Amino acid sequence: MATPRTPVFAWLTANLTDITLALVIAVGIFVLLYALRALILRATKKLGPSHSLTDVLGNVVRKTRMWFIAALSIELVQGYLHPPSDIGSTITFLFTIAAALQAAIWARTLILGMIARRAGEHDGDAASLASAMGIIKLLVSVAVFAIAAIVVLDNLGVNVTGLIAGLGVGGIAIGLAAQGIFSDLFAALSIIFDKPFRVGDMITFAGKEGPVSGHVVKIGLKSTRIRALTGELRIIGNTQLLAQEVSNFAGRQVYRHRIAVGVIYQTDPEVAAEVPHLMQVEAERAGHRFVRGSFIGFGPSSLDFEMLFEVDSGDVSEAMLALQTVALGILRSFNQRDIEFAYPTQTTFTSAPDGTMIMPYPQVMPVVTKN
Repeated sequence: MATPRTPVFAWLTANLTDITLALVIAVGIFVLLYALRALILRATKKLGPSHSLTDVLGNVVRKTRMWFIAALSIELVQGYLHPPSDIGSTITFLFTIAAALQAAIWARTLILGMIARRAGEHDGDAASLASAMGIIKLLVSVAVFAIAAIVVLDNLGVNVTGLIAGLGVGGIAIGLAAQGIFSDLFAALSIIFDKPFRVGDMITFAGKEGPVSGHVVKIGLKSTRIRALTGELRIIGNTQLLAQEVSNFAGRQVYRHRIAVGVIYQTDPEVAAEVPHLMQVEAERAGHRFVRGSFIGFGPSSLDFEMLFEVDSGDVSEAMLALQTVALGILRSFNQRDIEFAYPTQTTFTSAPDGTMIMPYPQVMPVVTKN
């Protein structure tokens, strides 16, 4: 008695020639796709420097796996064979898994590559990115592979609605529990992408006791470390730092200084008129650019003047030395011309009960001499 043949065995026996031809075609497609991958990698290696868009696309192509190319080759030829439903569904299922995983790998590589490209456009940004790259890779990997898993489960016929809802609720709960941490994390990413400052830049921000100036030492996931000019290390949360106005002095080439002086009201008007010119002389003598100088108003106890001058230097030490030189030059010039600086003064007048003025000093009776 002959053993009954299964539909799969019968199909293999009846279509052996077509199956062999399909496998040959699949191998040819695999070779062509692999050669295309190698050609693209060679072209991107020649055209794109590190962190360029071409380099990022090359890395995406480099992440194309052999098992995906094989699954794609078989999927392309299986439609010509019309295999039994069991074989067809198995091939389609395996191709779906391969395509979902490959898409997740491509998406992860592309996202991380674009982040590295954006942060690596200028020197020094790699240090800023290094501290955040670990958590960025974790978050991106979890996101893309979770989506791939949902796609695979959905193709298996699993109802993923409850799973998606559970992930959403869990994500909200985690977000609320770690709101401060995620806030600082996204602030760190904002600093890396928007680049309001970088490691090594000198910035000024509002501290609790007043403005603080210093150099950025490290941009972390939760906080930024700043070495203040007074020597101490200031640590401030990224969210708190971005929520305020920050002055960045990186790349500064010109310092503009303002010097305000006041002279006493007893100064002769002709002498007072020379004050702006004296200021200009001292600024230009020190080799700096005079902007303007003028009388600005009558103060409570002084005639007020103001001068602006610019120092062509980006070094704060040189700029402060220039301010000192010009200020001391003005002091020296005023002393040579007997121009007196004003200081806050106040005169009190009193009167007797009958309303007559009481002088603040005793009255001296005139001396009468007899002939």
